[in-house]
Amino acid sequence: MTAFVLVSGPFTGGWVWEETAARLREAGAAAYPVNLTGMTAGDGRAEEGATATAGGRRPDGEAPEDGVAAGRTPAAPEVDLETHVEDVVRAIDRAGADGHGPVVLVGHDYGIHPVLGAADRRPERCARVVYLDAGMPADGDPASAFVPDPSALARADGTTPVPAPMGAGWVRWGSTEGLTEEHLARLDRLAVPQPVRTLTQPLRLTADPSERPMTGVLCTANGGSISMVEMLVASGPPRFRALAGPDVGFFELPTGHWPMLSTPGPLAGVLLRAAAGEGVRLRLPDSASATDGGGSFLLDVPERPRRRRGRVDLHLPDAEGPRPAVVFVHGGPVDPDQRPTPRDTPFLLGHGRHAAGLGLVGATLDHRLHGLADYVRAADDLAEAVDLVRADPRVDPDRIALWFFSAGGLLAADWLAAPPPWLRCVALSYPVLAPLPDWRAVEERFRPTDRVTAASPPVVLTRAEREHPGFQATVDRFLAVAEGAGAEVERIDVPAARHGFELLDHTAETRAAVRRAARSVRARLTG
Repeated sequence: MTAFVLVSGPFTGGWVWEETAARLREAGAAAYPVNLTGMTAGDGRAEEGATATAGGRRPDGEAPEDGVAAGRTPAAPEVDLETHVEDVVRAIDRAGADGHGPVVLVGHDYGIHPVLGAADRRPERCARVVYLDAGMPADGDPASAFVPDPSALARADGTTPVPAPMGAGWVRWGSTEGLTEEHLARLDRLAVPQPVRTLTQPLRLTADPSERPMTGVLCTANGGSISMVEMLVASGPPRFRALAGPDVGFFELPTGHWPMLSTPGPLAGVLLRAAAGEGVRLRLPDSASATDGGGSFLLDVPERPRRRRGRVDLHLPDAEGPRPAVVFVHGGPVDPDQRPTPRDTPFLLGHGRHAAGLGLVGATLDHRLHGLADYVRAADDLAEAVDLVRADPRVDPDRIALWFFSAGGLLAADWLAAPPPWLRCVALSYPVLAPLPDWRAVEERFRPTDRVTAASPPVVLTRAEREHPGFQATVDRFLAVAEGAGAEVERIDVPAARHGFELLDHTAETRAAVRRAARSVRARLTG
């Protein structure tokens, strides 16, 4: 008999799994919904020392109204992530005491943090981890890094619990598509404040969670999709390559962020298939090494003198006097431990040298976009780099262009909205121009689709024909807004090219596109 330990997201307890757990039991599985410590509705269902049960009853035999009790209930300030990890460990041990073998651990949203902590402490008892519309935390990551509504956390003072959302406030924590008025009323009635230290205490792991079997269940109405994961595997930081492992599967559910309420039957079916090792498998592309600096630049450009200043390298032309400069802004997120760093990869070395060969100063930059919550920091790094470049005596401070790539395109928003007079051009190559639906950690400020106006500097936009659909949708929106506003946009379309084609697709078309874009930027700097 397969046994599932079910751990819910913030503000909710074991009651949220009631219908899904019933469907699992009807299919012959055991289900252990867990009420994490401090997460009961205050009606006495969580007794001191209680543990999860498979049959929906407390150890004293009394059936709880809406869930299965587990864990202790000390005062809220005492509850932290480690407390919840211990709760899940006890549920795993209870399943073992009931005669079950290794269990399937299901973590919804925040629940993945205590699930991973418990799996780390009971690795031999964990058959598989299911990430249910959840992030992928690693050792040292607090749950606060994945919170979709940071303003709620900001209002907590370190000891005060984070208030549960009510009514329309639930949508700030995830899509409510599929929830009825009765579901929302039930959430309002049974939700409780989240102990703040469960969100701020870092997750501590001794092993890489990607080394054990795992399944991702993505709720498409909340912005997740298998195609989005494929994009991360192909073009994202190297850590996402583990998602193309042989024992990793994916499912989609066409619903919002609470499928245990909106679609309990389909969710139970997906969980049973996950336990059987089913799911869509992803393939690591042959060219994946390009994303961490492997591969070669598509143009044969000679090495140029390079000067390093802080986060910036200046590739210098063979020319006298101050020269116009192009600041190249890489995408991300980039693993902070990635070596070489972006400015030492063939990608930025190639672009910097190519600019210098055209008589410009090619400035390449390492900014700290290590996660989706880091755009403010990356924007500050970029502003600092631009100031440094303009202050260099080899640079004409009144003739500057900014060239953004991939998800670095979001950093163009400020410069499009309020361009300084010395910014002569903005170039965008296969950019992301608005946060994707599940990029809730990105501030609204970083939305070029809403910031482009007739007063924006000229834009040179290079599009790859085989772009990721999610990225392409943001470009389409940008072009529509720019046209309506009367903004100047030169479009360069590259047939059969992929995202990051400078390292992936060495064709006559891609080489011509890079040369054309660079000449267009130079013309706007020197004209």
